[in-house]
Amino acid sequence: MRWLERANLVLHAGDVVSPDTLEQLRGYGKLEAVHGNMDEESLRRALPKQQVVGVGEVRIGLVHDAGPRKGRADRLAARFPDCDAVVYGHTHWPEASRHGRLLILNPGSPTDWRRSPGPSLLLLRLAGRTIEPELVFLAA
Repeated sequence: MRWLERANLVLHAGDVVSPDTLEQLRGYGKLEAVHGNMDEESLRRALPKQQVVGVGEVRIGLVHDAGPRKGRADRLAARFPDCDAVVYGHTHWPEASRHGRLLILNPGSPTDWRRSPGPSLLLLRLAGRTIEPELVFLAA
C-alpha cells in the first residue's frame, strides 16, 4: 500500500487481528499500535490498551475503543489531557473533528468498513505543533 510505504510513522488504533498482520505493518517502518477487541490474545498481551506517542513537537493519544458517541470527545480529552490529538478506532467510521484544541481522529478502516462511506485511512501531516489531517478513501 503506497500510503504506508511513504509514511514516517504508522499509527494503528487496534484490530490488527493477527500477529502476521502486525509483522507486515512493521515491515513498512516505524509502527505504534494498541490492541483492539478483535485482536488475538497474543496481540492483546503484546500491545498496550492505550498509549501516548510523541511525534516531533506533538503528542498523540492512541486508543481503540473510545466508548459511546455521546460524550466521546469529553472523555477522550479527559483521558489524554496533555495530547494535541487522539486517534481512536473501533467504530470503523472516519472522523476528523476538533474539540477545543484537541483533534479527535478516527481513520475508519481500510479493510472492514462496514456501514461507513468506504474503506479509508487518515494521513497526518505535521509541521511544528500543527497537525493537518487528511481523510483518504481507498478504492473498494
